[in-house]
Amino acid sequence: QVQLVESGGGSVQAGGSLRLSCAASGNTYRGYCMGWFRQAPAKEREGVAVISSGGPATFANSVKGRFTFTKDNAKNTLYLEMNSLKPEDTGMYYCAAVFLRVSGSCPLGTDLYNVWGQGTQVTVSS
Repeated sequence: QVQLVESGGGSVQAGGSLRLSCAASGNTYRGYCMGWFRQAPAKEREGVAVISSGGPATFANSVKGRFTFTKDNAKNTLYLEMNSLKPEDTGMYYCAAVFLRVSGSCPLGTDLYNVWGQGTQVTVSS
């Protein structure tokens, strides 16, 4: 059984930066889609950024050019670097994954992902 543990959320002013971490443990598989989703109050959960085990990353239009991924394979940890944060980036951020053989890029939709972390809050003030 795989577990995902997020950390790194917090409160920042607009224009600031945060780094979110997602550590995977348990019976992982070398093929995966993994990424970050967020949910603002009274809104549906949406995909922010996902990456496949093969490397291609997909970012939501709203975060392109501001968010990037880094990985530490030795620690099974995925990081989301968030720069130039805006108030509309506020929400609960969830790490999610699905372990499978992957070719190409991964979807931003939530349906495919079957392992979820507990979430970490990001608050950006104007």
